[in-house]
Amino acid sequence: MGNSGSAVKVCTDHQGGINWLSLSPDGQRLLTGSEDGTARLWSTADSQCHGHFQGHESYITFCHLENEAAFTCSADHTIRKWDVVTGQCLAIYRGHTSIGNRILVAKDYLFSGSYDRTARCWSVDKEKQIQEFRGHRNCVLTLAHYSSRDVLEEEEEEEEEEEKVSRDLLVTGSTDCTVKVWWVSSGRCYQTLLGHTGAVLCLILDAPNRELFSGSTDYTIRTWNIVTGEQLKVFKEHQGSVICLELVNRHLYSGSADRTVKCWFVDTGERIQTYKAHKHSVSTLKYHAGILFTGSGDACARAFNSRSGVLQKIFRGHKFIINCIQIHNELLYTASHDGTLRIWDIRGICKRNKRRLKKERSVQGRSSQKGSLSRLFNNKVGCMVQQENRE
Repeated sequence: MGNSGSAVKVCTDHQGGINWLSLSPDGQRLLTGSEDGTARLWSTADSQCHGHFQGHESYITFCHLENEAAFTCSADHTIRKWDVVTGQCLAIYRGHTSIGNRILVAKDYLFSGSYDRTARCWSVDKEKQIQEFRGHRNCVLTLAHYSSRDVLEEEEEEEEEEEKVSRDLLVTGSTDCTVKVWWVSSGRCYQTLLGHTGAVLCLILDAPNRELFSGSTDYTIRTWNIVTGEQLKVFKEHQGSVICLELVNRHLYSGSADRTVKCWFVDTGERIQTYKAHKHSVSTLKYHAGILFTGSGDACARAFNSRSGVLQKIFRGHKFIINCIQIHNELLYTASHDGTLRIWDIRGICKRNKRRLKKERSVQGRSSQKGSLSRLFNNKVGCMVQQENRE
């Protein structure tokens, strides 16, 4: 296991902890939202701050970056939209009566969840609320979005005639222990998913397979059929709250307050790997090129071989919890409650991992070839034995 060395760059512009870090779809910019009530825009090309968004009256809880616009939500109950070139505030979305927890941008919609027990839908281009989703008994912590076209067959779509105008659905997870699925057009609750006995902290959606995964303070991850609402599987091996989830190639990675990450094979529910070494809760995780990167409450980021579970590197330097990580062009970005954004070079780890994967594929290829030759030999021997018996 290699040591961390030092970060390529440490950005100290914020005057308060960084609560979230968002990467633009084109990978050219990063957005940080902070306890100091501001957001900052960073270039991934030169790692310089190119924008400072000021206007919120309290701390920023979450942020989201598109290629042309930035979005921030705050404890001041508002959401703001910003021009990434000029830094100008383009819109203020007002309506929530408590702290905004999460925002999600999909198509022309902006979705938000709040401590006021509601989720809301806004027009991205106008400061106008389109819909309010009311029904949770406690705060809405996490959001997901999909279209019924992605999951429903034609005959099933016909059953939802009243929703034909818009087939978009919003999924909300709450501290009331439930997950709800809503029709965006009407605000009507389509499904309430019951089973968790603790707050729902994270959601991840696999629309093509009609599956939704939810992580909770009840120490479990549950899989749901998002069409029928049926609970499919319960993953029970964690000994603490499930804080974050990542889904890659039918493998589900879960980060927990029990100081571990676990990898599960979705199709069987089997736990196939546990990643240890954290000295505090696992707050965030990201899969990249066969490597699992984690951020923890122990102020360290780590890199694990995703297949073997071997710890490959520890990134030390932060003073407090790492709240979010992003990866772009073989650089790791870590945002912490200590107010810094740190940038780490991960080319060496990625290169070693690529060589290892290539070697493994080569060995598997030779094994497969040997197996084919062995089967061919056995078949020939079998034919000879059969021939001798006939004679």
